[in-house]
Amino acid sequence: MPAQSHRSDPRILGRRTLHRDHRGLAGLLHPGLSVLDIGCGTGAITAGIAEAVGPSGRVIGIDRDAQLLEIARSEHRTLANLEFELGDAQALRFHAEFDIVTAARTLQWIAQPAQAIANLKRAAKPSGLVTVLDYNHTRNDWDPDPPREFRQFYAAFLAWRQANGWDNAMAEHLPALMQSSGLLDVKSTAHDEVVERGQPDFGERSALWSEVIENLGPQLIAGGYCTDLDLQTASERYRSWVQADLRKQTLSMRTAIGRVPDGQ
Repeated sequence: MPAQSHRSDPRILGRRTLHRDHRGLAGLLHPGLSVLDIGCGTGAITAGIAEAVGPSGRVIGIDRDAQLLEIARSEHRTLANLEFELGDAQALRFHAEFDIVTAARTLQWIAQPAQAIANLKRAAKPSGLVTVLDYNHTRNDWDPDPPREFRQFYAAFLAWRQANGWDNAMAEHLPALMQSSGLLDVKSTAHDEVVERGQPDFGERSALWSEVIENLGPQLIAGGYCTDLDLQTASERYRSWVQADLRKQTLSMRTAIGRVPDGQ
């Protein structure tokens, strides 16, 4: 039986930054804005939002994982304009409170994304913005091709996600979902995550899939998508290939932005 939830890896979440990893949102921010960040994790990007909107702004980060929120509160407790709350995109308590409501890499883990977007829209003020960043896992690319054992793991990862009702091409479906929710002036922009050999953070960022294998592997095993030996072999082959051969990794991502109607 497939797993029905996942736990994000704090190592991956903690190294993200607003300007590198949520560029579409970064360009919208200025002092004084109120922002709600859904699926904030350890708060690394959320803290960047709080710094961008300044002391006159207000930021709330929401996540359904209490352990991640403990890390967020501990690491960013000095930001007076930033709060963290336990919550979920599918059950938000806010109504018409924020200039911008955002979710990054979050809807890919929700089986009812239309309901989540409706909730994001409801939390935003009239004329406010909803901005969502997410992956299209079906278009991720590696140069050169990764080893067979890793490709087998990746196919199992996609199958596990699909069985749980999670959209592997979430990024491509965001504009239609936002338009269906009643958001206006919806625009979608490519914001791929690109890692190339020679970059200062190449080693750290190319370790992503080793961390995914370690973090989510037990759930794939429990669901019957692979064995422990499959995971060990995939991890070993992937690490060796990254060190010796990987030149470029491109994770396909898009940012979709829509405006809340004036009369909401």
